[in-house]
Amino acid sequence: MHIMIRLGLATALAALAACSGGGASAPSTPLPPPVVSAPGPVSSLGDLPDPFVLADAGQYLIYATNGQGRNVQALRSSNLLSWQLLPDVMPQLATWVRKPDSRVWAPEVIKLGNRYALYYTARSAALDKQCVGVAIAAAPEGPFVDQAAQPLVCQGAEGGTIDASPHLVDGRLYLYFKSDGNCCGMPTHLYGQELSADGLGVIGTAVRLLTNGRAWEGAVIEAPTMHVRAGQHYLFYSGNDYGGAAYAVGYALCAGPLGPCTAAADGPFLKSRADAPRLIGPGHQDVFQVGAQDWIAYHAWEELAGGVRGNRRFLYIDKLDWVDGKPVARGPTIVP
Repeated sequence: MHIMIRLGLATALAALAACSGGGASAPSTPLPPPVVSAPGPVSSLGDLPDPFVLADAGQYLIYATNGQGRNVQALRSSNLLSWQLLPDVMPQLATWVRKPDSRVWAPEVIKLGNRYALYYTARSAALDKQCVGVAIAAAPEGPFVDQAAQPLVCQGAEGGTIDASPHLVDGRLYLYFKSDGNCCGMPTHLYGQELSADGLGVIGTAVRLLTNGRAWEGAVIEAPTMHVRAGQHYLFYSGNDYGGAAYAVGYALCAGPLGPCTAAADGPFLKSRADAPRLIGPGHQDVFQVGAQDWIAYHAWEELAGGVRGNRRFLYIDKLDWVDGKPVARGPTIVP
């Protein structure tokens, strides 16, 4: 079954690419029955938490949370199938970041003119909380440099700020992020805020778009991703405990880039599966396009023998279709 899925990904991505222009781990958690004896599929890319895909000038780059001795993991591909591991694309950290134990998470990159801006989460030395910064490079492979003395966004009174995601629409740049309230027994909120044209400063005040409260979300919503389709703004996000099988991806409908937003009533559209092909805790999604086709990238936990959750998060990329205005992920499709 997994072999068929991988071949389907290879065929679809190769065809679309040809026509296009362009964390620490939680304890092992068993998935609900039925329990299987064989382990699940393994990605050769290894542990890639919080993946983000940038399509740029006929190539693709994946950026991911710190690992493999790098502050920011990055890989490059011409076809989304064969990947080259790059050196650390942000080898030097800003002065505001704590060292060591910098906790560099969830990088996302956007091209702005002839420069690239990388938004990331790291530990503030002054506040001892996770905060958001931005680093600039002349190329998508870096090196990205953050010259600021302070974080770009840090909501100290709400537990800090994580999971920054840039979005350009109608010539205006926005940043979406999460208040890290679950670190401190507070609610979690998703925010949007306009950015300056160079991406280095915020404009006005942050707008609260969504707060956790639906049953499937548990105590956490995070990883906001804004996507526009046919004039409708969709705010994708992940909810519940990232370390368990309850972690899943849902969405909200928004009237504009800064809301108001209303969570979909039908709950998550991408979640764990107990039947084959099994899936444990999919989340921290990114939505991107290859030609006219939407795709969704996300991580999910490796599955060890006996259905036990492992400690690595593998990259999945599914075709994202739309049925009656609702997103449908055609997977799960692990990147081999």
